[in-house]
Amino acid sequence: MNATTVDPAEVERFARIADEWWDADGKFAPLHRLNPARIGFVRDRVAAHFNRDPLKPAPLAGLRLLDIGCGGGLVCEPMRRLGADVVGIDAAEQNVAVARLHAERMGLTIDYRADAAERLCAAGDAFDVVLALEVVEHVADPDLFLRCCADLVKPGGVLVLSTLNRTAKAFALGIVGAEYVLGWLPRGTHDWRKFLKPSMLARPLRAAGLTVEALAGLAYSPITGRWRIDPDDLDVNYLMVATKAA
Repeated sequence: MNATTVDPAEVERFARIADEWWDADGKFAPLHRLNPARIGFVRDRVAAHFNRDPLKPAPLAGLRLLDIGCGGGLVCEPMRRLGADVVGIDAAEQNVAVARLHAERMGLTIDYRADAAERLCAAGDAFDVVLALEVVEHVADPDLFLRCCADLVKPGGVLVLSTLNRTAKAFALGIVGAEYVLGWLPRGTHDWRKFLKPSMLARPLRAAGLTVEALAGLAYSPITGRWRIDPDDLDVNYLMVATKAA
């Protein structure tokens, strides 16, 4: 496969601040705030898909899970604690180094690799669960990336994606508000032209043989300072669940 999903400028942008991944008050603070809601959503949807009780210990035990664009491991570590056999990949070697070191300190066994989704596809690898959270808006070729995500899902498996919607509200809150007014993210983190409407995610996934099962929004409350799942508000951040027939 000669085409690539890796955008070198995006990789470099995140590599420069790799040491800050686990600083809950640093440049990745928004992801730390977002994490409880999205981890709960992934746990519940994956457990339901595989007929598991999400509230039992290690509800994802026995499932092989891939986190694409794993960064410093903010999602990989909770998924491992939920029992999954986790592989985390990221195009930035600095991110992978930080993730490995933190997992070792936490006593967690996670297979971290400096790699790209298309290379795993070319190798014929496949997983019960594939996650691509806050990643597709940073890749060079979204359609290729989504096809690779679909190919990496085993028959009977599930894919969970999250991204920002291409709406005026997402531009106002996700870029102007988050990057320029509140300073939650470094300026230039996001490019509104790379934001994707749900239909732009669903189309290549369906073409690759997946079925879109669910859509849900992620909404922020300035009063509580917390994020929550909102099935009706997809205007800014949203999650999509797609499955592959057994």
